[in-house]
Amino acid sequence: MSDLLLPGDFWVASGHAFCDRDAEGRLVATPDLWRAFLARPELLPPAEACDAELALHTTLLADPLRPVAEGTLAALADPDARENWGHVLRFRDRVMEHPTLEAAWLALFRGPVGGIPPLFLGMLTHLVTRAAMEGEGSAFTLRAAEILFRPQRAAIHQGATLLADEEVLDARAGDLGAMGRLLTEAGARPREVELEVLSEATAPGYAARSDAHDLALDIAEGRPGAHGLARALERLIGHVIGEPVAIRPVPVLDHRHWTWHVGLDAEATAIANALWQGERVEQARLARILWLGALEFADTARVLPRAAGRPVYLALAMDAARRVRAKPQNLAAGLPLVARESGA
Repeated sequence: MSDLLLPGDFWVASGHAFCDRDAEGRLVATPDLWRAFLARPELLPPAEACDAELALHTTLLADPLRPVAEGTLAALADPDARENWGHVLRFRDRVMEHPTLEAAWLALFRGPVGGIPPLFLGMLTHLVTRAAMEGEGSAFTLRAAEILFRPQRAAIHQGATLLADEEVLDARAGDLGAMGRLLTEAGARPREVELEVLSEATAPGYAARSDAHDLALDIAEGRPGAHGLARALERLIGHVIGEPVAIRPVPVLDHRHWTWHVGLDAEATAIANALWQGERVEQARLARILWLGALEFADTARVLPRAAGRPVYLALAMDAARRVRAKPQNLAAGLPLVARESGA
C-alpha cells in the first residue's frame, strides 16, 4: 500500500511561503516573513501598551528590517516590553547575519544561544524542518518530523509506542476524549480508547490537516512511524547540515560497534551517557527510550577517525512524565564531523 500524500501544501503555519529560496532550496528570510513573525499573537502589543510600543510595532510592520535605536526601546513605558522587544530585535539581527535560515539555525545552535526565547528557536526549527521536507511524499515521515519542533506526549499500549501532540492534548484537557485518556491515564483499558493514529487509510489526508497536529504516530519497532522518523532525520541532516546519511531503526545498541551517540532529547542524552560511562541504569528508566536509530555517513572522509565506519547511534526518549521534548539542535553540534572540530 502507498502512503503518498494527496496534492496539497503542508505546515502552512510555518510561514515558509513568505520565504525566498536559494539555488539549493534553503530558505531566505524576506520582509514578509518578519511581518508574519510580528503579527503573531505573542508579539502583538497588549491593549494597555503605551503609544511608544504601538508606534514601534507599526513601524516595524511597515519596514521589518529597519534598525531600532536603543533610545526607542528606552522610551517604552513597560520594562517587560523593553526586554521583550530587545529579544525580538536581537533574534532578527542574529538571523539576518546569515544568508539562509538554515545557516542561521546552525550558527545559533553551534554557538551561544542564550537570551533567545525558546518560542523563537522553535519557530526557526519549524521553518528549516519544513524546507528539509520539501517534496516528501510520505505522511509517516512528515508526521514524524513534527516531533522535531512540537512537544509530544507518549503512551506505550498493546505493542504500540504512540506519540501525540502535547498542545492538542492540553487543548482537550477540559473534555478528555479518547486520545486524552490514552495519553494521560497509564491504566487505560483497550475498550476505553478510540484513538486516531496515522495509518495507510488516513495518510492521504495528512496534508489537509497537517497544521492541526491532531494525528498520533506509532513509532514502535517495525512500524511505518519508526521508519518515518529515520527518514525525517536523514532529510534534516542532509538539508541543514549538508551531510548525506542513511539511518535505520534498530532494537538495541550494539556495544561492539558503539563509539558515538547523539541523544535527540535531554532524557535520551542522559541515559545514553550513563550507559556509555558504565553506570547502572534502572530498567524502568531504560524503558523510557522510545526509539533507536543507527546512522551511517555517505562520506566517511569528513567523519572523525574514531567514528569512521561505525554507526552513530541516535536515541529518542520520554521523561518521567511521558513527555517528549526533542532537541534536533543536538545534531548540529553532536555529530562526529571533522569540519565541526576544525571550526568549518
